[in-house]
Amino acid sequence: MKRFKARLVVRGNTQVEGIDFNETFSPVVKLGTVRCLIAVALKKNWPLFQLDVNNSFLHGDLNEEVYMKIPPGLSVPSTSSSSAPLRFPSSTVFLVVYMDDIILTGDDLSEISALKSFLDAQFRIKDLGLLHYFLGIEVLHHSSGISLQQKMFIHDLLTEYHCSDVSEVVAPLDISLKLHVNVGDLLPELDKYRSLVGKLNYLTHTRPDLCFTVQHLSQFLQAPIIPHMFGALHVLRYLKGTLDHGVFLNNSSDFSLLASCDSDWVACPTSRRSVSGFCIYLGGNLISWKSKKQLIVSLSSAEAEYRAMSKVVAELAWLVCLLIDLGVPITTHVPLLCDSQDAIHIARKSCLS
Repeated sequence: MKRFKARLVVRGNTQVEGIDFNETFSPVVKLGTVRCLIAVALKKNWPLFQLDVNNSFLHGDLNEEVYMKIPPGLSVPSTSSSSAPLRFPSSTVFLVVYMDDIILTGDDLSEISALKSFLDAQFRIKDLGLLHYFLGIEVLHHSSGISLQQKMFIHDLLTEYHCSDVSEVVAPLDISLKLHVNVGDLLPELDKYRSLVGKLNYLTHTRPDLCFTVQHLSQFLQAPIIPHMFGALHVLRYLKGTLDHGVFLNNSSDFSLLASCDSDWVACPTSRRSVSGFCIYLGGNLISWKSKKQLIVSLSSAEAEYRAMSKVVAELAWLVCLLIDLGVPITTHVPLLCDSQDAIHIARKSCLS
């Protein structure tokens, strides 16, 4: 007799067989949220602690009620439900989780200590003290703020690709090297290029100066050729001379938001699509940035700039909600800097006519 086991996966019915049916997902914090939380904690003079769960995959049993959307084809009898209002204590404690790594901060040390004791009783955690190393990101404390770097990650990357002794360059992208699709011989090891670009992509969490270059190299993951690999190795030469670069977050009391955006019209010679980019600052701290090719072809530079504005506004809407949850309400309009008068005129008119 055969035995079959079944398990209920929350929203598992959205996975498609042949695409992502066998994949598993874990809810993790967005690294942009981590930067924002660190910036807010600095400005509010909150301590930042780091915890680690000893065995993150051995706690699958749920002893509490969990609510989920009913999958198609499954019906349950209707029951009465009750709700209770949330009670907000006088203290504030925030906890962010990425798998088994935890950042803990707040304005009440006694509540933080009590939460540490509770978590240790439930999951057996390690108290690693003040935040200093999180997901490969080094957190360096200074009198005026915190620096976020990935110096150790870069060093390991240079060693892996035998670039520890190469000469340094001053720019991440070689302007004399024109990269094209399907022009040249394929690399003998395609995964080597894909792995390198993936690791460079992770570096963009603390290196906004790499965003444009990484998105450019990411266009050739399907069929990388030798010039593409030369372009990726050129980035390693740039990293060798900029090991100490990163993002600095100050501890001033300024919580004002400022955003800027730009676009490179018809940047891609193959698809004729433009590239958008934006930066968002919280009290002078760079907390969010992105460089990405637009999904459709823009017929004018004004249209490309307007699409870049829409992207940064969407990010701002999310950030404002996040800051409200962190106890930082944004009560004034957020300035958005754009160098296209046509796009600004379209935005002010709230129409495309």
